[in-house]
Amino acid sequence: MAGLEDVIRRVNGCQKVHIMPKVPTNSPPVDFPLEMDGHTGSQSSRLYLALRDSILSGRVPAGARLPASRALAGQLGLPRNVVVVAYERLLADELAQARTGAGTFVAADVPVGVVPARTIDPPPAPVPAEVFALGRTHAEPQLRDDLRRAVNRRLRAFDDAHLRYGDPRGGRPLREQIAVHLAMHRGIPCDADHIVLVSGTQQGLRLALDTVVAPGHSVWMEDPGYPAARRAIEAAGARVVPVPVDAAGLDVAEGHRRAATAQAVYVTPSHQFPTGVAMSMARRAQLLAWARQADAWILEDDYDGEFRYTGPPLTALAGLDPARRVIYFGTFSKTLFPGLRLGYVVLPPDLLGPFLAARQALDRFPPTLLEGAVADMMARGEVSAHIRRVRSRYRMARDVLADTLEQTAGGRLQVAVPEQGLHLVARLTDPDLHDAAGRLRTQARISGLLLSETRMSPSAEEGFVLGFSGHSLDDIRAGAIRLGQAVKTGGG
Repeated sequence: MAGLEDVIRRVNGCQKVHIMPKVPTNSPPVDFPLEMDGHTGSQSSRLYLALRDSILSGRVPAGARLPASRALAGQLGLPRNVVVVAYERLLADELAQARTGAGTFVAADVPVGVVPARTIDPPPAPVPAEVFALGRTHAEPQLRDDLRRAVNRRLRAFDDAHLRYGDPRGGRPLREQIAVHLAMHRGIPCDADHIVLVSGTQQGLRLALDTVVAPGHSVWMEDPGYPAARRAIEAAGARVVPVPVDAAGLDVAEGHRRAATAQAVYVTPSHQFPTGVAMSMARRAQLLAWARQADAWILEDDYDGEFRYTGPPLTALAGLDPARRVIYFGTFSKTLFPGLRLGYVVLPPDLLGPFLAARQALDRFPPTLLEGAVADMMARGEVSAHIRRVRSRYRMARDVLADTLEQTAGGRLQVAVPEQGLHLVARLTDPDLHDAAGRLRTQARISGLLLSETRMSPSAEEGFVLGFSGHSLDDIRAGAIRLGQAVKTGGG
């Protein structure tokens, strides 16, 4: 190509091409680095992204002539059609212009400096969870078989409704099954029309916060409490007010003293995270009365209510709420497995419209195919049967963990054996070890949280929040031995 000097050199994996701009013709060559190694995807995508970044970063001036596709392909060792496709994408994005008989040129009015010269490196792959990681579940072979059959039945009877945009609340069959389950097991009389399916508690919580809490206003939060919920409240622009938790649950009187006009409170009353205490009936009545008087909302996260090991299941706070001030969150992440990305919110009637408006601004409606399969499994009793089977397994795991820690820690751990849930708390009895808790966790090669990582206010307590669901008994026993011995010797 006349007036074009092409020079290829490789430096640290980067391919660089010198391009002579068309105007003015006496300008020196332009140093044009094509850093294809910083991008992923097909060859044409990588070349397009490298060209685009060089143009938008200003390294290639407006009006510069691009090499002929055949010449650039030969220089880069790529098929010509790869360069042609990349150039076509530049033309479609109006970053380049084709001039008949002259070639392809950088557009005259590109927005220089809108993207960095290099793409951001992808996040590292998730590290396999070590023993005592929270939120793990056991998807036993029977559950997998039941789900496989349910999905296959739904696929064979494929409904055209899957091809259209659906109800923002989610499919009615699953909402009806959830309503029956909540009435029988959690004491919540609710209408399926007031249940909204979401991708998990975190999405439901954020939508609820956007619905009922104005940015800058206060929300009570249990202290200690669930870190992910605290992050959701902060991300919604609300002011988190830490409220202490004692043996009876959240201290409502203290919350009133700290922020009487808060617009909402986030609580885990059936099994407080992380302490495991159940909110007393007196406190529940006190909290409901405050919400009614303050015109505030109670955000009830019932994250593991199906796993109670002693006595009948506790009635959820939403089942005691005649004034309908409670927004209730449930999830299949604990009863089945997190990869389903399936949870639900039970809303007071007055909030349904605003909540759905917030939902439709984000993802419009949940996926329809898998929720139908789960609805079929619930109707056939397969989900309930699975919960009964793994409840026994988790109870055994809880006992192995507690017994092994008590046997190996030399009295330096006080283990609270929970009557419900999928984790327990092991508190350090020696204050001299509090500052070493993180090091002891690392030395024992375990996961889980420290109590201090769940707190917003300083405390004289420290310990370990250990998940026991979804881990093998052998791994639990071995991990408990390592932790107990590390604590017993002080890490020495």
